[in-house]
Amino acid sequence: MNRDLTPHDVIFAGAALAAGLAAGLLLRVALRWLGKHARRTRWSGDDVIVDALRSVVPWAAICAGLAAATAVLPFTATVRHNVNRTLTVVLIFVVTFTAARVITTLVKSLAQSRSGVAGSATIFANITRIVVLAMGMLVVLQTLGISIAPLLTALGVGGLAVALALQDTLANLFAGVHVLASKTVQPGDYIRLSSGEEGYVVDINWRNTVVRQLSNNLVIIPNAQLAGTNMTNFTRPEQQLSILVQVGVGYDSDLEHVERVTTEVVASVMSDITGAVPDHEPAVRFHTFGDSRIGFTVILGVGEFSDQYRIKHEFIKRLHQRYRAEGIRIPAPARTVALQQADGIAIPHQRGTSDLVP
Repeated sequence: MNRDLTPHDVIFAGAALAAGLAAGLLLRVALRWLGKHARRTRWSGDDVIVDALRSVVPWAAICAGLAAATAVLPFTATVRHNVNRTLTVVLIFVVTFTAARVITTLVKSLAQSRSGVAGSATIFANITRIVVLAMGMLVVLQTLGISIAPLLTALGVGGLAVALALQDTLANLFAGVHVLASKTVQPGDYIRLSSGEEGYVVDINWRNTVVRQLSNNLVIIPNAQLAGTNMTNFTRPEQQLSILVQVGVGYDSDLEHVERVTTEVVASVMSDITGAVPDHEPAVRFHTFGDSRIGFTVILGVGEFSDQYRIKHEFIKRLHQRYRAEGIRIPAPARTVALQQADGIAIPHQRGTSDLVP
């Protein structure tokens, strides 16, 4: 110390420290009250601002009180410098962790708004958090007087060795970033890979993609495999899709009547069943003279991939009931077996026929 400690020094230092603690407490209470009012507004930006201030401002007030108390006490210049530098490092840590949390939240919100689903692509959030924390650590080292130039050089040299050792992990990381940046796949999309895996994309993280099947089982797919395989995305470019149902009627059927009845059934299903597309135009397309029937395709519109099973179920039930009421037959395949004698041995011959042939 430069001089002896007096009671006045203790009183002033205590008053400065108490003022800092009181200011921090009051500011925290005031910001909590302000946060309640911010949540009532439509703009979400004020919530983020108040949340950041609640973490930083009280700590800043406390550090200011400690710095004022140190300035009052008869410490040497070296001690004061060390105390001030320690308080600065504490504030940098608080600001860094607060910034990492706030920016990560904003990135998650942006990912959700772009994908339009509740799920979030955590790969961008994790990368953002690591980058902000790394920058904060570099600022702390610089504040402590530690030169970061040799550290950056060592990281550059060691990064090559790490990249070689973790090339599979890095391949998955960059593949995940590429998939998300290209917007070919987003959380919430229903996809099917050429290898057979299919389901809703739950999340794309730094290593793999999580896909939830319709049976609620999770399939974990490495990002590199996802980026390097053939894939069908049933959600993009639009979520609505058309499904095909194959139907056949007997050769004695009036096709105009069949088309009209089928169209009416399609229209009723589209308007009544949840998940159907009400403005879908019914379409019936005859295409095949089969062995026992005339085949045609019915095109149905569904809102999203998993709705097709419920809509097909209801359509087939209603179509079967309506065909029975209208007297339209859906013939079963029939096969005629003819026996021909050849040198006393019966040789069977088969030929496909319609059940209408006697």
